Amino acid sequence: MSVDIGASSAKSEPNVVPLCDILLVLLIIFMVVTPMIQKGANVTLPEAKFTEDQPEPGQMLTVFVKRNGEIVFDEKIVPIENLKQVILDKMEEIQKFDKKVLLKADVEVEYGKVVDAMNAIKNANIEIIGLVTDRKASEL
Repeated sequence: MSVDIGASSAKSEPNVVPLCDILLVLLIIFMVVTPMIQKGANVTLPEAKFTEDQPEPGQMLTVFVKRNGEIVFDEKIVPIENLKQVILDKMEEIQKFDKKVLLKADVEVEYGKVVDAMNAIKNANIEIIGLVTDRKASEL
């Protein structure tokens, strides 16, 4: 009677194939879901013919002017009278700030509301205001 020890013994290394499969599925899920996550207010941006690429809005302070005239900053609705103070408070909170703010206004909003928001931003000692637009479809 011969005993074959090698055939009945357990393997000492772990099976990593199922772990790799799970990680691949999670990677695919994150790749699909991440572009769908939109931070900030939902506005329909106007189209412009001549645009420049700038840093991602998530990396800069962004002020949204919604269609109904509401101003959204830092995911909160802010009255126009308080916008200057809210921006100044946020600047104090952030240590490294380069005095740039992005302004996203809905295409349907009244022009005066956008100008009021720009004035409040300028009064907060912001040096550069970036107006965010979409590229015209015919130019792509």
